[in-house]
This record gives sequence, structure tokens and C-alpha cells, in this order.
Amino acid sequence: MQRDPRAFLWDVREAALAIQSFTTGMDAAAYAANAMAQAAVERKFEIIGEALNQLSKLDTAMAARIPDLAQIVAFRNQLIHGYATVNVSTVWNITQTALPALRDAVQALLDELG
Repeated sequence: MQRDPRAFLWDVREAALAIQSFTTGMDAAAYAANAMAQAAVERKFEIIGEALNQLSKLDTAMAARIPDLAQIVAFRNQLIHGYATVNVSTVWNITQTALPALRDAVQALLDELG
């Protein structure tokens, strides 16, 4: 049985909201000093990347409406396969700069799809 494409979007939104929750009140230095927050954020980014990867296989037209989808999936792959070389500052910067736009784009699609 195929999963509804909205389920993948929901997973992305929920993971993005969790990252936001995990990092509220932190700055880059606090994040860099908090191994538990780093692990939690990286795990949620892995979920985001995998959900978007699965969405791209199921509904290419919808996936094409997600900005930077290929880069997001590549980031997920880096977190999983290149875990030893993950740069904490890079993860923090993505959390602060790219994640809000992704969350908004996914929410707009969910709103449109009902």
C-alpha cells in the first residue's frame, strides 16, 4: 500500500517544528556545546531528508514544488553516511537559515492539499 504524499509532508513539518523546539533559546555556541541537541537535530534532519526522498519517488510533481529538495536529500545522506565529518556550524546555519523556508513551503502545500 502506498503512503499518501501528504504524510511525507506532515513528517517534514513535524520534524522541522521539533528542530525549532530543540533549538529555541540557543545561539551557535550553546548548540555547539550541547551534544544531545545536536543528536536530536541531526536525527530530525535525517527524517526530513528521507521523507522528501520518498516523496520524490511517489509524486515527482509535488516534490518539484519543494525548494532545494535535492540539496536536502544530499544533506540527509551526509548526516547518515558522513557522520564523522558533520560540521556543527553547518548544521546550525541550516537550522537558522534554510529550515524556516522549508517549513513554510511544506505548510503551504499541506494547506493547499487539505
